[in-house]
Amino acid sequence: VIATATVYFKRFFARNSLKSIDPFLLAPTCIFLASKVEEFGVISANRLAGSCTNVIKNKFNYAYPQEYPYHSKHILECEFYLLENLDCCLIVYQPYRPLLLLMQDINNGQEEQQLLNLSWRIVNDSLRTDVSLIYPPHQIAIGAIQIACVILQKELKSWFAELNVDMDKIQEIARAIINLFELWKGFDEKKEIAGLLEKLPKPKSNAPPQQQQQQQQQQHSNR
Repeated sequence: VIATATVYFKRFFARNSLKSIDPFLLAPTCIFLASKVEEFGVISANRLAGSCTNVIKNKFNYAYPQEYPYHSKHILECEFYLLENLDCCLIVYQPYRPLLLLMQDINNGQEEQQLLNLSWRIVNDSLRTDVSLIYPPHQIAIGAIQIACVILQKELKSWFAELNVDMDKIQEIARAIINLFELWKGFDEKKEIAGLLEKLPKPKSNAPPQQQQQQQQQQHSNR
């Protein structure tokens, strides 16, 4: 659910400006929609809004000191706006299944748990980059395995040589993820996040897009 929600979030802002909607509203809306698509079971919008309030208050109050301004009705309204921007293309293919199949091929059906666990975590980290928007899932899975092999000093050159994939693309994926790891080395979240949020363009209104349209229509009719 989180992986799918992350892709929705990235797809939306790949097409739209940060001014179009508050990311603090879009994030829980993506989770709300992804829980339906992935058949996880519908998460209560009230519970989701309450969780956002608690997380921001307890974990990120150093960067976001004000109260979380959104409620369940905002998430429900924003969901339709998100669906419209995604063109209702909601099925997201993730690298996790290809990763499991590739690991079975490496070990002739017997997965090597250490390599699998590290590759899985690297796939999780890849969601913080743009590779999920650019490359197909099986290539991301192979890139994660390649990085994991380097970290664990596992020799799989012959296995990689037999793959019918564009290794230049695999190298591009690996570089994008490694660049993320390099960035993290010098990144102090508590020092950086507040400044980044301050620079974030503010939406013209805190109201969801449908509510903004209703307000505009009401103002027009009053004229």
